[in-house]
Amino acid sequence: MTWLTVGTDAVLGVFALMFLLLWLQYKLRAFLAGAGVVVAYAVSEVVKLVVQEERPCRTAPSIAECPAPGDWSFPSNHSTIAGASAMAIFLLHRTYGWIAVVCAIAAAASRVVVGVHYVHDVMAGLALGALVSWGIALLLKKKMPVRREEADAPTVVMQRLR
Repeated sequence: MTWLTVGTDAVLGVFALMFLLLWLQYKLRAFLAGAGVVVAYAVSEVVKLVVQEERPCRTAPSIAECPAPGDWSFPSNHSTIAGASAMAIFLLHRTYGWIAVVCAIAAAASRVVVGVHYVHDVMAGLALGALVSWGIALLLKKKMPVRREEADAPTVVMQRLR
């Protein structure tokens, strides 16, 4: 096992840590943003069942262990989670968000480098995750009015979407 194979999973822990820090400040909004990541993951699983694309590691050597048959390649779940997390974090906190964007791109690229995904798998995963997370934020904007004391906060989800 190389640092690349460990890193593809470790970045998900970075997102969890960021959500925890944001939960301390934003409570319900951070929780709901995290729930959007779960929704994005579920959508990616449905797409995988429809598309059923084999992984590149089935026909070529890879650095990482190839997942079991039936664990399809398109879209990349790691990239979907990374894209959804990065978007949710960015909408809550701009500084953490830029860090999350860099981590998401690195996580997606690492999945290609270790040989378990094609480039289009990770690009689609990043886009799918970001779009679902953004859509959840739009729904929250309609359902949860911004409280007066948060109206001046530039990085709160509701303010970022105005």
